[in-house]
Amino acid sequence: MSYWSGGYTWAPRKTAAQRRAEAEREIKDAARRGRAKSPVAIAGRKIACTFWGKSWCDNLERYRDFAYRLERGRSYLRSGSVIDLQIQTGKIAAEVLGSRLYKVAIEIDAVQRAAWQAIQRDCSGAIGSRLELLSGRLSEPVMARLCAERTGLFPAPSAIRFTCSCPDYATMCKHVAATMYGVGARLDHAPDMLFTLRRVSLDELLASAVTELPANPVSGRVLAAEGLASLFGIELADAPAAASSAPGTRGRARPSPTSAARREAAAVVDTATRREGEADPPNRRRGEVE
Repeated sequence: MSYWSGGYTWAPRKTAAQRRAEAEREIKDAARRGRAKSPVAIAGRKIACTFWGKSWCDNLERYRDFAYRLERGRSYLRSGSVIDLQIQTGKIAAEVLGSRLYKVAIEIDAVQRAAWQAIQRDCSGAIGSRLELLSGRLSEPVMARLCAERTGLFPAPSAIRFTCSCPDYATMCKHVAATMYGVGARLDHAPDMLFTLRRVSLDELLASAVTELPANPVSGRVLAAEGLASLFGIELADAPAAASSAPGTRGRARPSPTSAARREAAAVVDTATRREGEADPPNRRRGEVE
């Protein structure tokens, strides 16, 4: 049974199981023809699980412009109907299996330069590393800034234009909605694609926002040479002596005692000590006090 409306014959609605089986056949047929596809596979009911994927879907649902057909789009995506999804610079291309195979094309504007500079400025020094950024391990203020409505990284409706080869003239058809949700699922595994899609540089954000380590060590924690010698019980080589400040000695380095000179001085002290012991009265015991 089919349905006719406005010169177009509508095929009966397929169940989720029927769409899933047909999608699998289409993907296998394309692979045999040497045209490998990149389908979106959803495990369970959740479309996205990470900060980036969930934030994309939340952004999609926050605008009334997209409210129409969103539920059908989620159903199509969960049944495996998005059999190919490609994300490029500012563009999304997809193939969605409905009553037949439809092609979806979406264009998304770049983040405006002033808004991008504001994001970098507001996140300055608040991101620990590239890994923390891509894994979504961010502070609440940073996450809120990146997700800010109309001024964050996620696009507003005015920044999105889309077409679909289906005959549905709704503001957003279910095939486009399924594709948009598919992007959220894809960001779970490749969050850097959001920066590609919005035509901004991930490295540029990191350069301005990653917390920097001090370039030089703190001077108060540098151990002096004398401290090293006493700590480890070693004799360090003498550093060149500083120029004397006495008149007539400018430009001449003050000589430092050599190891031989120190040994000679020690020998003199030892001899003097022995002589002092020999001068004591014979009947005085060592350590005895008069």
